[in-house]
Amino acid sequence: MAQTSAAGHPLPQVADRQAWQAKIDELRVKEKAHTRAGDALAAERRRLPMVEVDPQTPLIGADGPVPLIDIFDGRSQLIAYFQMWHTGRPAAEQCEGCTFSTTHINELSYLHSRDVSYATFCQGPYEESSRYRDFMGWTIPWYSVPQDAVDRLVANRHFGILVCYLRDDDKVYETYWTTGRGNELMAPSYGLLDLTVYGRQEFWEDSPEGWPQRWGSKGGQFRLDGRPTAQWSRITAGRDDDLGTSSDDRPQRES
Repeated sequence: MAQTSAAGHPLPQVADRQAWQAKIDELRVKEKAHTRAGDALAAERRRLPMVEVDPQTPLIGADGPVPLIDIFDGRSQLIAYFQMWHTGRPAAEQCEGCTFSTTHINELSYLHSRDVSYATFCQGPYEESSRYRDFMGWTIPWYSVPQDAVDRLVANRHFGILVCYLRDDDKVYETYWTTGRGNELMAPSYGLLDLTVYGRQEFWEDSPEGWPQRWGSKGGQFRLDGRPTAQWSRITAGRDDDLGTSSDDRPQRES
């Protein structure tokens, strides 16, 4: 008879330690191959051509307009995440996927030690979106992207992209970009969940029959009780989520 947990979920088969270790050893061979395949892809990225972009493309920071080249902060490389924004909407209605990704980015010293800067380029107006940054407690450099810069930098793509730049003296080049599941590397929570027996608990996953799967892949996996999940700890801590928007329809957490 199959075993079930106290919550009624099926459980993996129980084995003795020797048999269990043998299975892990078999899987480890595949894991190492997966790692080396990732190394090979990274090697290909390093050999991609690049495209020149205007180094004077204006963005908006705390002190007003800032040219793209200054955001490198003297370093030779820059990684920028282009965060979606819903102008005029309250915090609870902001992008749950971008909130999920950006919440994981905190310590930048390791990037800096390799001559790489990092910044968020937000789709929304600076005053409004930076209040969201402050509510969330993010400390990463934050810039708003005016429409003129959107046309130059986004170039028929959409916000929610992760972009790498290279600076060579007074010139700037875009070397790589990705989006969708390519952004998952920003969020180690997913990598850790992939190691667990029940995984991400999303409907698309190939899991044994009966495994708990609660979420789809359209954003609900990043929301809880009407808000992006990470907002609740900030609300509990008493932080003000007022973005200065006109909407007062802020969902309250279910009791």
